[in-house]
Amino acid sequence: MKRLFTLLSVFLFFALQTFASSEDLKQKLQTLQDICEIERLSSDIYSEKYVIKVKQWLDHKDSTAGSFTQRVIINHIGFDRPTVLVTEGYGAAYVLRDTYQEELSRLFNTNVITVEHRYFLESTPEPKNWDYLTVENAVYDLHHITTLLKAVYPEKWISTGISKGGQTTLFYRSYFPNDVDFSIPYVAPLNRALEDGRHEFFLQKVGTKKERKVIGKFQKTILKKRKQILPLLEQYCKDKALEFRIPTDEVLDYCVLEYPFAFWQWGTDISEVPSSSSKINKLFDHLMQISGPTYFAKNQPFASFNVQAARELGYYGYDTTPFRKLLSIESSKGYFNRVMLPEGLAIQFDPSLYNYVSSFLENNDPKMIFIYGEFDPWSATRIPDFEGKQNLQIYIEPKGSHKARISTMPEKMQIKITDQINKWLEE
Repeated sequence: MKRLFTLLSVFLFFALQTFASSEDLKQKLQTLQDICEIERLSSDIYSEKYVIKVKQWLDHKDSTAGSFTQRVIINHIGFDRPTVLVTEGYGAAYVLRDTYQEELSRLFNTNVITVEHRYFLESTPEPKNWDYLTVENAVYDLHHITTLLKAVYPEKWISTGISKGGQTTLFYRSYFPNDVDFSIPYVAPLNRALEDGRHEFFLQKVGTKKERKVIGKFQKTILKKRKQILPLLEQYCKDKALEFRIPTDEVLDYCVLEYPFAFWQWGTDISEVPSSSSKINKLFDHLMQISGPTYFAKNQPFASFNVQAARELGYYGYDTTPFRKLLSIESSKGYFNRVMLPEGLAIQFDPSLYNYVSSFLENNDPKMIFIYGEFDPWSATRIPDFEGKQNLQIYIEPKGSHKARISTMPEKMQIKITDQINKWLEE
């Protein structure tokens, strides 16, 4: 009986401690200015989890433009632990899952604060004025949130993000170099033009000659069987209620042109590519699996990204030379504005962001670790190798894709990266 009483006492002690911690965190959040909503969520990984809404100015240099609320998800470990700031480049609904866990948080036992990017999902202002969707406004969003939540989490801060989120990590660090202690951008390109030009050259060299030949043959097979493929594509688009700014003939062209980029980006195995003698349905299904038409549709979920790419993030073009006689289009040049942007919107690319960030990296030595995959086409526009940098480091996973992470690196690289992060955390 005495043992049972002792066990119950211990259980109640920890239960009360957890309850007190929960109330303490919520109370801390309630005292912060510009937090409009606080909702408790469940988590299988973290001791506490909240989704909050933060008031942000549409234009951080002109409050008369109005405001919107930005969704932020907090995964809590402890006030005495470091905090990872995930600078999401898109929506953050995936973070709401009970099972969500971020890699750096898993490796170093940290809190995680994920900021949904402006103009995505629940962080979309109404009306949707595209003028305010700029990198400068987005990094000021992050600065505001970091400034607020440092009152709750006073230990080391690490910013990180994947792909466009990794770009956002880089941009944020360039504008506000002292907001966080160090940064880990994953697979983050730094493009210098809307059709940068380096990706096409990369695709001519990636993998083996035999693999590139298999990919090219598949592309040509699809185009040669256009008459059989088009009815399948039309039905596919009808079933998914996809609408386009271009004819279906051209949609097929762009699916085929996109194929090698998507193939290498996601690490597809060459054995998955059907032979030219395969049945038409098998050929079509594989094309849809790797580079389907949703990407080029008017009503797809990436309109906000497309606006940003056209304005200042940059993108890639297509090499049409090997398929010139098989395509319905004469050229793909200028396709992004014609195909990818919301109808009625025309944007001139501004290289100022590229120049600003390049200058920051060249003239500074921030504590940053960049993670890339060797075979990922986005690595064609990775940050350059700088001589004489002690803090800025680049790691490339051999044969890696856009899925490259610390945990996918060779063991020696993993040890080197984690040792460096631990060193920075202990400083």
